[in-house]
Amino acid sequence: MPQQKRVRFKEDEQQVKNLHHLESGAVYGALLVVVGCGLLTSYLATRLPPALTVGDLERAPNAFIAERAWASLKTLNDLGPKPAGSQANEVLAYEFLLKEVQRINASKHDSQQLEVDSQSVTGAFSISLLNQSMTSVYRNVQNLVVRLAGSDVHQHALLLNCHFDTVASSPGASDDGASCAVMLEILRVLSRRPVRTRHTVTFLFNGAEETMLQAAHGFITQHPWAADVRAFLNLESSGSGGKEVLFQAGPHHPWLIEAYARAIRHPFAHTVGEEIFQLGLIPSDTDFRMFRDYGEVPGMDFAHIANGYRYHTRYDSMDFLSLDVLQRTGDNVLALTRDLAESDELAASDLPVGETVFFDFIGLAFVHYSASSGRLINLAVVVLSLIVPLMCFARARFDDVLREVIVGLVGTVFGTVFSIIACTTIARQLDFFGKSMTWYTNTHLILGLYCCPALLSHCFVYLFLTTFYTNSKSNLSLGQMTQARLIGVNVFWSVVTLAATVAGYRSGYIPMVLLVCSLASSTLNLLFSASRTPRAWMYIHLAGQLPALLWATNFYNVLSALFVPITGRFGGSRNPEVFIALLAAGGTLLCCSYLIPFIAQLRKMMNFTAKLSAITVLTLVLACLSPLGMPYRDESMATEPTPQRHYVTHTFRVFHDEFGLYKSTDAGFFFQEMDRNTRATIEEFVAPGENLTPMRQMDSCRAELFCALPFYSLWHQMRFNNYWLPGPEPLYDNMVTMAYLGTEQLDSHTQRLLFAMEGSIQSSIVVGPKEGVQLVGWSLLDHVPRPAKFGGREGHFVFITHGLPGKAWNVTLDLRYDQPKPTGELVDIVVTTKFWEYHHMHTPEFEQLLAKFPSWSHVVPSVALVSVFPL
Repeated sequence: MPQQKRVRFKEDEQQVKNLHHLESGAVYGALLVVVGCGLLTSYLATRLPPALTVGDLERAPNAFIAERAWASLKTLNDLGPKPAGSQANEVLAYEFLLKEVQRINASKHDSQQLEVDSQSVTGAFSISLLNQSMTSVYRNVQNLVVRLAGSDVHQHALLLNCHFDTVASSPGASDDGASCAVMLEILRVLSRRPVRTRHTVTFLFNGAEETMLQAAHGFITQHPWAADVRAFLNLESSGSGGKEVLFQAGPHHPWLIEAYARAIRHPFAHTVGEEIFQLGLIPSDTDFRMFRDYGEVPGMDFAHIANGYRYHTRYDSMDFLSLDVLQRTGDNVLALTRDLAESDELAASDLPVGETVFFDFIGLAFVHYSASSGRLINLAVVVLSLIVPLMCFARARFDDVLREVIVGLVGTVFGTVFSIIACTTIARQLDFFGKSMTWYTNTHLILGLYCCPALLSHCFVYLFLTTFYTNSKSNLSLGQMTQARLIGVNVFWSVVTLAATVAGYRSGYIPMVLLVCSLASSTLNLLFSASRTPRAWMYIHLAGQLPALLWATNFYNVLSALFVPITGRFGGSRNPEVFIALLAAGGTLLCCSYLIPFIAQLRKMMNFTAKLSAITVLTLVLACLSPLGMPYRDESMATEPTPQRHYVTHTFRVFHDEFGLYKSTDAGFFFQEMDRNTRATIEEFVAPGENLTPMRQMDSCRAELFCALPFYSLWHQMRFNNYWLPGPEPLYDNMVTMAYLGTEQLDSHTQRLLFAMEGSIQSSIVVGPKEGVQLVGWSLLDHVPRPAKFGGREGHFVFITHGLPGKAWNVTLDLRYDQPKPTGELVDIVVTTKFWEYHHMHTPEFEQLLAKFPSWSHVVPSVALVSVFPL
């Protein structure tokens, strides 16, 4: 029978009815399925188990009771901000935790043995982040350590860690009060069991984590119980509520993941989270680093990541948490603690090592395997995903099939390229017109602003290829052409999977799962010989895409929930619009790559693209011209506040000459630029005639070490575009002093400078040897870390935290030079005293300035004294 003559796909030239064509309703149905999968995974991501109350104890005496943990959290929350060194942290919070532990000890089972130790520790270490190093010094910071003895005489221990200190201006309900409340309840449950766990469980309530992880370092390097620790569970938060995610494990200890798989009732864990964190894409760190690097102990790092808008703000309070959050975390951590405390691995001396690939499927199942197995799995899936669908074309002419495979591959590649170009172009234009971060609160705007243009780009590429490169002489039906093009999509994801695998990224499992879903549908099509039918193959393909869509939309939801709030705290020098545009383009590709080839089967393709264009234009109008595009909200404007962050430091600077004599002073307000819109917010209340100066344009940046500015968080303040506004002197009644005591000549080219440090307040020192001079030793550490670089100068940055008040202490600096130096030509020193939560030091002018910020701002005020002197 003669074959029906094929015509080029062009809706205004269509002359014959083709059974393989799709009506417009099909594509809208497909989009509804994508959106529906996104809504389902969003719901599953927020679904939490019901909280247990004291009334449930009769039926579940050994269960985690969220109501009791909630009571502990309320006390910590009501203490307000608890920065290290404050009375709220060092006295009130510490005494509450101690009393709670004493109550637990009084109510424990007679067979249990509970020991309590109060540690006040002093130490120092070097730490590096973002290619800049610094020295961290802590004095008299506090740890409350509790040990629940196991039955094993060898005293191998599992460590659970939380921190009870907070940043300034935040009550820290989620970061990290909730974790401490969870640990108290776990201690309570385990201590009331009639049988001891096999291994000891140690609970560390540390009082200085927000100050560069110092208390954890003090425990793991100096506490006598630290030597018994064989593994740890670190409980953290970079959000407020939601599910806790396992985002770091090991390193190189697969038995920990195996324990997680055995014990956890509600899994939420992804290898990609570990790789994202270790790449430095998340601007924070945890105590995991101290236990891993200084204790050489393997462990697992858990954190709540939902609602990162509230992280380190006044909204990190119980008002925005629920008992269900504590219940889920408590269930998981208690189960994991029990498993590890009874495990053989904790006592073993020779354990298998290696990296692990692990992930959950939308919280319903947990999968894990070794990285070496992962490489084989990825390779096998890649090969099968190419061979099996080609077998469906055994009777077709190879040239026809290959041509369409290439069209599918080229369409996916160029669609991706043009979607990135389109999205980043829109992003740059929005930023240029001052409309950055319109999606910050209403994240659904991202769908219209970036996902629709990304999808349009793919559609236009396929429209072009279909119009100009369809082979009218091909023996393939339109449906078979689409199937061959889907093989081209397989090729694309195969290349991505292999590239990730070869580069050593374990997160190659993400595209691999997409290939598995495609392989499953291709296998069914082959088994049922459905590939030559007009519709059956399509239904099988779409059925196989349902788990792929759940997988892909879940990743989009999780990454959006993680990174959108982070754009509010990664500075103003980088354009967040471009970052989110790339995220949206990638999410669109991940979700829709196996649906886009069906565009060629649409009867009215231009009608569909016109509607997508209209959605994009409408979203742009809403984002730019309506209240929906307002980035920030306070509690009166939304149930989920999304504040803009501001750090404002009222600063007084004193400059001395080389003899230590007074030279000059100035004062002003130092603004830290936390996001892209910070400067616009500040400029709204800068009066005419006042000079808001970018930090790097200040005269002191050209003349003084590190601009002589109150650097506290070195990495953030060096990276951000901060601002200076001249103002009156602040009030102050105390300060850290670094008194010069004299010089010792160690040899003909080395001098030792002696200083006395006095004042138990948070502070920092920058030591900047001048040209021809090198810092070769000091009393702070047994080595000198490489200097940080800023403003053309190198300087050794020292971050100092005081917990309990202490006595004066001495510091020495050993400086080596090639030629003798006159006084004032050896070194520049900048000493900064930083007052957090010292509200009595706020002048009326400072209070007036703070009052000018909008209600949707979260402002962290501080006072700083900067003393500059050369020697």
